Amino acid sequence: MAPPILALQHISCEPPAAYEDELVARGLELTRVELDAGDALPDWQDFQAIVVMGGPMGAYDESEHPWLVAEKQLLREAVADDVPVWGVCLGAQLLASALGARAYTGEQPEVGVLPVEVTAEAATDPVFAAAPASFRALQWHADTFELPESATLLASSPMYPNQAFRVGRSYGLQFHIEVSLALATDWADVPAYAESLESTLGAG
Repeated sequence: MAPPILALQHISCEPPAAYEDELVARGLELTRVELDAGDALPDWQDFQAIVVMGGPMGAYDESEHPWLVAEKQLLREAVADDVPVWGVCLGAQLLASALGARAYTGEQPEVGVLPVEVTAEAATDPVFAAAPASFRALQWHADTFELPESATLLASSPMYPNQAFRVGRSYGLQFHIEVSLALATDWADVPAYAESLESTLGAG
């Protein structure tokens, strides 16, 4: 039997969602670990791939969330050993930070269902080659990241150019394509997410 896939969560309302549904439909097993709830990081070598989801903290908030240090070390080691990582939103920022790039707060939050455009390099990418040249995706973030060294930029948006990248067999995506309407509604109850929503769209 193939090893399971490790899913790292940072808040209960940001599960792998549609990613998990797709993987399970393909007969794959997921092991979820919720780091903000105190779950311990397992040995990454026991897994065939790693999915890293979003959360309200910053990739740089190591003093407030010391487990971020160990999580980034895990990601760095996994990428070096060619174990695929799929990072989403905070997960993309953590992946970039783990690989030596800067993650930081942007000038303003990017929130809403907004256009994303793929780059020319996406045409030959194993994952993004099938994507349309432009598509709309859910954005809900205030932080962003610089590209790691040797990364290939795969998608951009007008507000934040670094929307998706690949390093080896690992990917970071700033935007969300895994979220249902019900899950997005739950995010409005998270104070940090509600603040981003209000600062972008105004009070409801």
